[in-house]
Amino acid sequence: MLKDILENKNCFKLVCGAGNEDTKEVEKLIAIYSSAGANFFDVCANLDVVRAAKRGLKKAGIEKDRYLCISVGLEGDLHMTKAQIDKEKCIDCLKCLEICPHEAIIDCEGAKINTKRCLGCSKCVQICPNNAIKMVSNIQNYNETLPEIFKENIDCIEFHAICENKEDAYETWDMLNNIYDGMLCISVDRSGLGDKKLVEQIKEMISKRKSKTTIIQADGVAMSGNNDEEATTLQALATAQMFQKADLDAYIMMSGGTNAKSCELAKLFNIKINAIAVGSYARKIVKEYLKIDNLLEDEQKFKEAVAVAKKLVDVCLENMKND
Repeated sequence: MLKDILENKNCFKLVCGAGNEDTKEVEKLIAIYSSAGANFFDVCANLDVVRAAKRGLKKAGIEKDRYLCISVGLEGDLHMTKAQIDKEKCIDCLKCLEICPHEAIIDCEGAKINTKRCLGCSKCVQICPNNAIKMVSNIQNYNETLPEIFKENIDCIEFHAICENKEDAYETWDMLNNIYDGMLCISVDRSGLGDKKLVEQIKEMISKRKSKTTIIQADGVAMSGNNDEEATTLQALATAQMFQKADLDAYIMMSGGTNAKSCELAKLFNIKINAIAVGSYARKIVKEYLKIDNLLEDEQKFKEAVAVAKKLVDVCLENMKND
């Protein structure tokens, strides 16, 4: 059970991306990381993507003790946005194409967005010299889409609760509690509220739930783990430490800028976590393998990709269990 790997501090979650709708990539990612020992997988709340994730697990041949989570969110959360280019303002400098970490921008008659690959990181917005790019909401009607996804037997829903409107957060949280009785995960960071108010909000949100049926995903800086430096993961450590001190009736998962150094540093600073979630860095280190069309049929290349991923999974789990 998912609860068992959380209790045993043996949980590595691969984050495929809350906005990643590239089914072929998701299938490859999950096949690679499941084979490498990852046991928890986070994908967007899209039926085709969930089915691709299931295919990835089947391809790896390891479906037992593997758990699937879908991400939902609110207006204003970057995870739930897609880049949009205003062609009248675009000067075709292609700086956005060069900086996009997920290759979601296509050089075809000027820069175009492959929305299925856009994860909402907003790096293109930040670099555009003519303010030609904006992030637009990609929020679904979850009351309509989730019931079909539930038929695929998911194990967890992750709620990205970062927004300016507190009422929206509570309304969506109540909706999730009413339609789903499994494990829920709340993803939050310290960007909007002070530490005290953030902890109070989380306490209130989990107060009516059963004991240890909630995961708090302590985000540092979302979608920032593009390297393996200690500094990248410091905010994730600080957020996890804050929730540890609060002594909440929930599991703590560290995320947001996480990499191969995260669990080692958590152990060094005596930060107790139940799980580690790695997204940007985990995807980056196998990026070249994901470009191989027949990767899942190429036994040698697939083994190489698994070996790369396994180094990351092993070092995280080893340091987390030996805290």
